[in-house]
Amino acid sequence: MMVSRKSEALASSLINGINLAMARLVDIWDSIGIMEDQRIERMQTVKNYIEVLLKDMITEEESLRHCIKTSIITTQKQLETLCLELSIEPYKVEEDLTVLQLEKNLRCRLEALQKEKSERLKELSDLTQQDEELCVTLCATPYYIPTGSMPSRTQLQELREHITQLSKEKESRVKVFSGLREDIRSLMGEMGHEPETSLEQESVCPDTDIFLLTHDNIKALKLLLSQLEMKKESLISSRDKLKDRATSLWNRLSCPDEEAGEFKQEPLSTLRDDIRRWQGVVDRLALLQRTKLEEVIDKVRQELVVFWDKCMFGPEQREPFNVHFCDANYTEELLSLHDCELLKVKDFYEKARPLLENIEKWERNWALFQDFERKAADPNRFANRGGALLKESKDRAKVQKLLPKLEEDLKCRAEAWEKNRGSPFLMRGQRVIEYISKQWEEHRSQKDKGKNERMSKKADSTQFKTPTKRPHGAANISVTPSKIRKTPNQPSLRIPTMSSSTSMSTTFLCVPGKPPLSARQKVKTLEASSGPLTPLQELNSDQKLIAFSYSDFTTELSRNGNHDAVLNSTVKDVL
Repeated sequence: MMVSRKSEALASSLINGINLAMARLVDIWDSIGIMEDQRIERMQTVKNYIEVLLKDMITEEESLRHCIKTSIITTQKQLETLCLELSIEPYKVEEDLTVLQLEKNLRCRLEALQKEKSERLKELSDLTQQDEELCVTLCATPYYIPTGSMPSRTQLQELREHITQLSKEKESRVKVFSGLREDIRSLMGEMGHEPETSLEQESVCPDTDIFLLTHDNIKALKLLLSQLEMKKESLISSRDKLKDRATSLWNRLSCPDEEAGEFKQEPLSTLRDDIRRWQGVVDRLALLQRTKLEEVIDKVRQELVVFWDKCMFGPEQREPFNVHFCDANYTEELLSLHDCELLKVKDFYEKARPLLENIEKWERNWALFQDFERKAADPNRFANRGGALLKESKDRAKVQKLLPKLEEDLKCRAEAWEKNRGSPFLMRGQRVIEYISKQWEEHRSQKDKGKNERMSKKADSTQFKTPTKRPHGAANISVTPSKIRKTPNQPSLRIPTMSSSTSMSTTFLCVPGKPPLSARQKVKTLEASSGPLTPLQELNSDQKLIAFSYSDFTTELSRNGNHDAVLNSTVKDVL
């Protein structure tokens, strides 16, 4: 409203100005005395001038309006195209806008989108270059954006994330690659190994760009590192073998300690140099050994016998080498045969050491068991005081409990050995279980033999004496248990006797040759529950017999002098 008033006032002032100008012109013409015709002509000129001027101005403004409309149409088309290219929503025109305001808004929006397009293209170029460099280094697939297309904001974000991921992968691979290179260089330096293959040369090259950080190259480096580690272990093994060989030769030749300086030297800088040094020592000692073959072979034979004993080889296992062992023709070939046999026996000993150690443990406990058995057979052991008998009993029970476990463990280990190697494990020429069973059989045989000898001595020393005639009139003489007779089938009796101190004691009599019922039931129950008994369990299952009368003793002795039962109540059972 205010704008229209100003424009109307301005138009009114313009008309007033023209009127005043025309009145001024008339006054001038009057003063000059210009005639009416000339006045009309001059007024026409003024009119024509004003009309031409207004017409030109109208034409220009019409042209401006047309340009603005054309610009609006063009800008709208460009905006639509840019929105499609940039993958954004189309521009929405606001309502109630003048032509000039619409054109200005459209033009500003167009300029903003054109700037965004330029920035996207520039960012795409930079990101694509980074992506290509990373992909070349890592041998990865670049992020795909069609050539010549305008990337969307989502595509640019995904490209940034792709580059970030590749950068992290590169850092990780560079770290792994640097670690592998350092380890490879260290191993090569430690071994004194010079790079031979192209991979080895590239791995130690100071120029890191020459090596592509691909998965295949990393795997190749890891494989190279593992090969170098195996080679190092091989070199160390070779050096140690040479050192052991040199030490063995040194000991065989009994070299003086003054010449042992080279054995005390520190290892050289590289393994190859150290191997060359020890190879020289071995060669020198081998040359010296040739001049002392007889002495050296005798020492090897002594060492061989020691290891044969450690491995518990029987005569059959030693027999194949006896031809060379007894050979008196001392040559280098004979020494080589002895060395090979010694190495073979040492290798067997190292492989069978756990089994051999268990056998030695069993033999120690078996010796203790036999020693306890001998002590148990000694009647004077009860005279021992001070708790030694109790300690002996505990130790014996401990050994009896341990022996079956050791025997079962040896059985399992021997079976595993034979299964894995397809050959029996011999212990002094016999299989382990056979050897142990034979030891138990010999033990039983010796025990039975000892019992029979004791029974024979008792039978020989026992003489039947004619009872002396009691004095006539003797009375109140108590009947001793020796006067009581009973048949073998007579049930057990419980007879009280009076000692010199008038104390009451009880003697239990039982049928000879038969253990008590509870003992028989215990043995049957043990056999039924646990199956076949081990030799030690069978030995422990023997039950002690209760003493019986002297008359039964004599009867049983005359019937079967070799019976295992104890026939004297004063003698304890011997296990």
